[in-house]
Amino acid sequence: MAKTKVTFECMACGYQSPKWMGKCPNCGAWNQMEEVIEHKAKGPKTAITDTSSSQKVEKLKDVTKETTPRSTTYIKEFDRVLGGGIVPGSLILIGGDPGIGKSTLLLQVCALLSQHDNVLYISGEESVRQTKLRADRLSEDAGELSVYAETNLQIIHETVKKIEPKFLVIDSIQTIFHPEVTSAPGSVSQVRECTQELLRMAKSMNIATFIVGHVTKEGQIAGPRLLEHMVDTVLYFEGDTHHSYRILRAVKNRFGSTNEMGIFEMRQSGLKEVLNPSEMFLEERTKNVAGSTIVATMEGTRPLLVEVQALVTPTSFHNPRRTSTGIDQNRLSLLMAVLEKKQGLLLQQQDAYIKVAGGVKLDEPAVDLSVVISIASSFSDKATRGDDCYIGEVGLTGEVRRVARIEQRVQEAAKLGFKRVIIPKNNIGGWDFPPNIEILGITNIAEAIRIAFN
Repeated sequence: MAKTKVTFECMACGYQSPKWMGKCPNCGAWNQMEEVIEHKAKGPKTAITDTSSSQKVEKLKDVTKETTPRSTTYIKEFDRVLGGGIVPGSLILIGGDPGIGKSTLLLQVCALLSQHDNVLYISGEESVRQTKLRADRLSEDAGELSVYAETNLQIIHETVKKIEPKFLVIDSIQTIFHPEVTSAPGSVSQVRECTQELLRMAKSMNIATFIVGHVTKEGQIAGPRLLEHMVDTVLYFEGDTHHSYRILRAVKNRFGSTNEMGIFEMRQSGLKEVLNPSEMFLEERTKNVAGSTIVATMEGTRPLLVEVQALVTPTSFHNPRRTSTGIDQNRLSLLMAVLEKKQGLLLQQQDAYIKVAGGVKLDEPAVDLSVVISIASSFSDKATRGDDCYIGEVGLTGEVRRVARIEQRVQEAAKLGFKRVIIPKNNIGGWDFPPNIEILGITNIAEAIRIAFN
């Protein structure tokens, strides 16, 4: 009879302890230790996948370079985020909040791929009939898509060997269980073992595999952090359930850039890609109002125009509030300190609220100048011109520093009809200006404020 052993495992990082602890000593998480009963078998655990094919050690100079063609998903925004398409044999992890549209996105991609290749969609959360009902609501024809409802990894492996699909989707990894692991599905041990077996399956059989992962309340993919290290690409599907727009962002990609972003619109017939997001973000803005500015930011290789809104009001508390949505709050406090020190704006008794319209998160330094102008505009209650665009990084001494890829930013502003672009003076030179747009170079925030309110 196999012996049983009781241990306690952290659901956040996988740390194991012989006794229960309120705080994990490895990752510091509270109330994450759960009891795990392990059955010690007589023989060692064997892997599901075949190990007959062995690799040999080679010198890097002797390895022949082969150009592997990528497979298109027939959705331009999805291909952009992946770096140009799907790499054969890659393992891709997609995470997002419940109900955000992860399964809808993958079912829509599978429906398009199944019209040209063999695709297997494995659902551990829905039956085949439920998947059929969801596929009927999509605008694409999913009649050739192979669907299978199973959670046992051993049965899944046998099915994959029998069907030999080119693309495989696992929805979701938290519902799949390894028959030789005694812990419950969704635990750290199960997620780790199942992902390891799926990785071996994808590499050995050259199957591009998509894995759906749930996220925690902190916004991280549930399970061990090792999960994100094992896969080739990690995608996050973000958005507000009360709005129709969704953002697909790559945080890890071994075959492309990690700064790419794809934008989709959720409709009754599925997700529709947004090919001109700048126009979408600016369609509802009110021109010539105090506290509103436009910035040209870069998301990977794509220039994006978004609106930065500021509201500065007198505070009734001893400590004024500094609230930001879409911009780092520490960055906001820093820029307000520069305005107060270098421009003499008395912001100590003012509450400041900053918001990036459209739900986009901006983390590059080129948005500093737009935030500074919007705060100064709301504080003085003076409107800026609606056809102005601000680009530049602001230093602690009030200087405006150069930014990268200025030419693409200015061209995007000119394409959408902006008349003036205020940029760092050091960015002028070495490139051709677009016609019908005025380029103004500045060296500090005092010049920018004087131009904005003149």
